[in-house]
Amino acid sequence: MSKAIPSRNEDYSLWYNELVKKAGLAENSPVRGCMVIKPYGFAIWEKMQQTLDKMFKDTGHSNAYFPLFIPKSFLSKEADHVEGFAKECAVVTHYRLKTDEENGGVIVDPDAKLEEELIVRPTSETVIWDSYKNWIQSYRDLPLLINQWANVVRWEMRTRLFLRTAEFLWQEGHTAHATKAEAEAETQQMLEVYAKFAEEFMAMPVTKGVKTASERFAGAVETYCIEALMQDGKALQAGTSHFLGQNFAKAFDVKFATKEGKDEFVWGTSWGVSTRLMGALIMAHSDDDGLVLPPKLAPIQVVIVPIYRKDEELAAITEVAEKFKSALQDKNISVKFDNRDTHKPGWKFAEYELKGVPVRIAIGPKDLEKGTVEIARRDTKEKQFVNQDETVDFVTNLLEEIQTNIYSKAASFTEENTRSVETYDEFKQVLEKDGGFIYAHWDGTPETEEKIKDETKATIRCIPLNSSSEEGVCIYSGKPSKGKVLFAKAY
Repeated sequence: MSKAIPSRNEDYSLWYNELVKKAGLAENSPVRGCMVIKPYGFAIWEKMQQTLDKMFKDTGHSNAYFPLFIPKSFLSKEADHVEGFAKECAVVTHYRLKTDEENGGVIVDPDAKLEEELIVRPTSETVIWDSYKNWIQSYRDLPLLINQWANVVRWEMRTRLFLRTAEFLWQEGHTAHATKAEAEAETQQMLEVYAKFAEEFMAMPVTKGVKTASERFAGAVETYCIEALMQDGKALQAGTSHFLGQNFAKAFDVKFATKEGKDEFVWGTSWGVSTRLMGALIMAHSDDDGLVLPPKLAPIQVVIVPIYRKDEELAAITEVAEKFKSALQDKNISVKFDNRDTHKPGWKFAEYELKGVPVRIAIGPKDLEKGTVEIARRDTKEKQFVNQDETVDFVTNLLEEIQTNIYSKAASFTEENTRSVETYDEFKQVLEKDGGFIYAHWDGTPETEEKIKDETKATIRCIPLNSSSEEGVCIYSGKPSKGKVLFAKAY
């Protein structure tokens, strides 16, 4: 099975696309640019969703749901917002079909034109802030901490499964606060939540920073982000948290009465991650044999494969396997006992390697005689025999070790592929030869940022938080620079 996947070194893009399909994660749909997320892929997304949802609720947020359709007039209320999304919007103009009497099939009924067109949500700030106007009257209603799990549509022309699709799944948090300081604290708190999720659950190191003005979310005052480095040396934006100031509050007239009885506009935030994290998970860790999943997000953490020829052998193996399964499940470890008689053990080994299952236990008649099992780990592909009475504790500890090792490997890769440069020639040489993260001085102007992007295809991924970089001169213009920023080619 795994041999059908191209090598990463030969064609990284093809390797990624084929891995997504052959591992049963997703496939292209009949609608151009959209995807079908298959059960195994959705199971990984569900683990992400469940983990993040708990983290959101632990920080005081509640889930709600808002309409898929947004009146066109709503997008006109915040000028930067509509300008940022205008070219990506799908627009509903009619509400009915009718039979085509001449050619058969159906056509749009011209008499069913909507009085006002509806936008299929590209993001929900506008429709949510329209509701907040009714929900918020006084300081007692604040802070308002809401999250929504939903799908959104952004009409992308160049698409790739999970990384960039016309429709994708995500969560979007939208909060309202009495003060600027509270809203800014919320924005940074959620950035920390995303960073913790990426590093502790996805086993993916990230750099936290602030976007430049040209890369900022449309309608935000400030956009914070986490950036991760993929194995091909390109960066991937893994999450964003936006300080909206009072922009949307003013656009939708969302005011509150203070304790002193004054009317003031609330302060807002929004923050989100999407199924793009699936792409990040795949590209950060996987190899030429298939997925490599960190145990905390693997739908199947342990698979048990019986090796037998006779039914009585299977019966004896099953008895042992079921005991392991039950004991591991008691420790909240997900286990699959694959006793299908339609596939041979070797085929199953390849299948679970392709699907990135962290731990595989093989049990045969000889293992029963010796009181052992063979345990293989997906990350290093090492195998060893373990006594049956030690298996449960061994596997429990091994899963933690694998989680740590996958992170360490990704962190080492990021460190080895992060460089600092002083000149534009050095910048171009490193970018062309090695790629990766590049720290370089920038003069802070959008003109210089755009010229570097046009000439090299590299963008400023972020202005790193807590950077110890000293002042210097811009690699491109020679003008003063307050500190180095993070450049990379990106998805």
